[in-house]
Amino acid sequence: MATELSATKPQTELIITWEALPKDFKLEDEPVENTGQPILAGALRESLEISGFIQPQMLIASNFGLCATVNGELVIKAPDWVYVPSVKEVISDRKSYTPILEGEIPLIVMEFLSDNDGGEYSVKRTYPPGRWFFYEQILQVPIYIIFEPDGGLLEYHQRENNRYELKLPDENGRHWVQEVGLYLGTWQGTKEGRTGYWLRWWDKDGNLLPWAVEQIEQERQRAEQERQQKERLMAYLRSQGIDPNNLPLLE
Repeated sequence: MATELSATKPQTELIITWEALPKDFKLEDEPVENTGQPILAGALRESLEISGFIQPQMLIASNFGLCATVNGELVIKAPDWVYVPSVKEVISDRKSYTPILEGEIPLIVMEFLSDNDGGEYSVKRTYPPGRWFFYEQILQVPIYIIFEPDGGLLEYHQRENNRYELKLPDENGRHWVQEVGLYLGTWQGTKEGRTGYWLRWWDKDGNLLPWAVEQIEQERQRAEQERQQKERLMAYLRSQGIDPNNLPLLE
């Protein structure tokens, strides 16, 4: 959802201000084009939360309105996932966010491409502004990520010299996000009934940040290993004529 700018205004007249939305302003609900998008966005946040990464001052949201006023006209874009390192005020039911006015510029915005023409992936840098232009030139978001869930294509764009530059992944197919202190890459598997490609986080040592279901399984496996080790120890003691249930107390 966006209030687009007049196509007659030249790019050289770009005037950006950060103004509060009117109190009676109603954000339109932007339809989700792919039912898998909320699952993908939720999975990205879930692993960060479980690992203790998320702090109260951070803003992590999906399908969420980012606002700016350009040449006196309000522009709103709703990326599929956004990460803001720090906001001035923590609001539990925040519906939109205006950078500078309410906190830092987003560090990362992500778009998950749907099956149709991929209109959200707009490289048009002239009026009316597409998402690419909005993130690159108006908000000046450092990292813009485009992910195609069906085929697993991940495009990692970093803003350099006022333009987004496509970055190649490392030998493991991941990108190091210095400001976050984590790697981002693709992973193939099943979660919540969806089988396919996912965006996942890895720590600096290459350990995958788990989802809740994975963490539960890891704890179950550890408990089973401990049980088996205890049973082997008890069997060994019995083989040595020692009753493991009647061991002498250590003084």
